[in-house]
Amino acid sequence: MITGSMLSGDINVIQNRLKHVSFLSLSLFLEHKVIIVGLDNAGKTTILYQFLTKEAVQTSPTIGSNVEEIAVKKTRFLVWDIGGQESLRATWNSYYCNTEIVILVVDSTDRERLTITKEELHRMLAHEDLQNASVLVLANKQDMKNSMSAAEISQSLTLSSLNARSWHVQACCALTGEGYVCFLGVCIFKCFACLKCFQVPDLSESLCI
Repeated sequence: MITGSMLSGDINVIQNRLKHVSFLSLSLFLEHKVIIVGLDNAGKTTILYQFLTKEAVQTSPTIGSNVEEIAVKKTRFLVWDIGGQESLRATWNSYYCNTEIVILVVDSTDRERLTITKEELHRMLAHEDLQNASVLVLANKQDMKNSMSAAEISQSLTLSSLNARSWHVQACCALTGEGYVCFLGVCIFKCFACLKCFQVPDLSESLCI
């Protein structure tokens, strides 16, 4: 027998799920703030402009930051590429406000400074403005000899300890675009993975330019 209370409970569940669907649909039309961080010479600027222009662009060390707006289908991203020299890392926190996605670019050949990268990442994620931010780690320079694998970098950065947030690690090559052509799609998927009541589809393919 179906009681009135059972029907009421079912309706509440349906309404809650519809709210999540509406939120997801609305979010696809909003502008999302992304910051690209990493140590100097990791390939951050090359990755940003390779994505924009589809070709390798000659870059110089970023003093301060670069900012570009990227549109993927109906989703807009305001992407901040922040300088990674040691003297500039103290200013990273001035970019954290309203950030939804943190992209950490790692030089997969720079084994000596991987510990520094780990320290900077965990210090950054402890900041109150990034408590809800999703994390994408791009293991760059996979075309180089003796580069560390994405799995090795994930282990060294102890990404598995980030169990309270969405994260993803991706092997890539900034010069060719291989491995991250769809990285914004992956970001969107990871951003909305927190919607526990709604099965979010894998958007990484459908959102590629």
